Amino acid sequence: MTKLYNLFLALSLPLLGLGQPDPWEFTHSSAEKALVLSHTGGFIIGSKQIADPRVPSRTVTCDHGYFEYFIPLHSPPSHLRRRTSIVLWHSSSTQTFQNRWDGGPGFKDLLLRKGYPVYLYEAPRLGRSNWGCKPYRYEVGYGRDQDNFAAWNFGPSYLNWWPGLQWPEDPATREMGWEQATGGRYVEFDDYEHILLHAQVAAQGAVHTEKGEEREGVVYLTSSAAGLRALLTATLSDETRGKIRGIVAYESVGYVFPEGHNVTDRRDQPFGPLVVTTEEWKRLARLDFVQFVWGDNRPEGGGSLWEEMVVQSRLCAELINEYGGNAEVVRLREDKGLVGNTHCPFTDMNNEVILGLLEERLRESGLDGFEGRVGKGKGKGKGRR
Repeated sequence: MTKLYNLFLALSLPLLGLGQPDPWEFTHSSAEKALVLSHTGGFIIGSKQIADPRVPSRTVTCDHGYFEYFIPLHSPPSHLRRRTSIVLWHSSSTQTFQNRWDGGPGFKDLLLRKGYPVYLYEAPRLGRSNWGCKPYRYEVGYGRDQDNFAAWNFGPSYLNWWPGLQWPEDPATREMGWEQATGGRYVEFDDYEHILLHAQVAAQGAVHTEKGEEREGVVYLTSSAAGLRALLTATLSDETRGKIRGIVAYESVGYVFPEGHNVTDRRDQPFGPLVVTTEEWKRLARLDFVQFVWGDNRPEGGGSLWEEMVVQSRLCAELINEYGGNAEVVRLREDKGLVGNTHCPFTDMNNEVILGLLEERLRESGLDGFEGRVGKGKGKGKGRR
């Protein structure tokens, strides 16, 4: 009987997934010191109310954005909260900021451990803000897995991984990580109507969240096409002056440029470029800093979409600086010696190193201070002028 039971276990445990290495051990690990938060929650902002043309008394509230917030109680060893908040913004999924794809700690928790208040932004008609004021028909996007793999820079073709990638080597963990990455996306609307709508609501969110003498404003931490939206956000209104302090755009798809510099406005295209007036552009140049970050395996100056985007990021940074701003392009391999990063470096295995580069940029801009203290950085405070 004992031999029969042992044989049963030997045959059944692999089928149940038991007795095997657990790729998601991070989800139930207690090795990390506990995060201590003052409060968490969420709010909608920017909503509209529209009436049924046939029955005007029947209305719907729609086209709002959703901000989920996590406010740390303190940040050891200083026991103080940072004065600058970080808004995590992806054009298709907030999941990218919540974990590494292998299940390890994501930027949300890493930033909270550093004492930064964190906001996850879901733009109108996406994710938890998907109650839109216009109808749309969902179409099954066959081939999105293959497109995602290449666009998110995991390799040159589907499941043909780049060598030296900042991903786990264990096949089971890599397979589950890929499932999380491609399955974590939402429907994405890449047209000017949505780009502008997302930017307008993000601007309202910046004004709404940053109140009180101790608060220094927000830094948008964006990924992919959210970079284009954040750049546009900074140009929209003087009301956000001193509220939006900086932008870090990881592999931004799309850019904003000032008029008069031989750039053709292509708002009829999914990723621009967009051309704004000189006065609108000056609002962007007043930010304390703008940083464009590129992962590995992104050549510059060729004919592909991504090669063109690297070129556009350089031109955008040059023009921000020409108008008195503080912008730079950082290529992780070429400028920092970091190998194997993907389209979303903050989800990669070396995301704590990526976080260190962000901390350095915040420190240099004077945006790393704690409540009750002044930051030690070199920032000129241009966002307040």
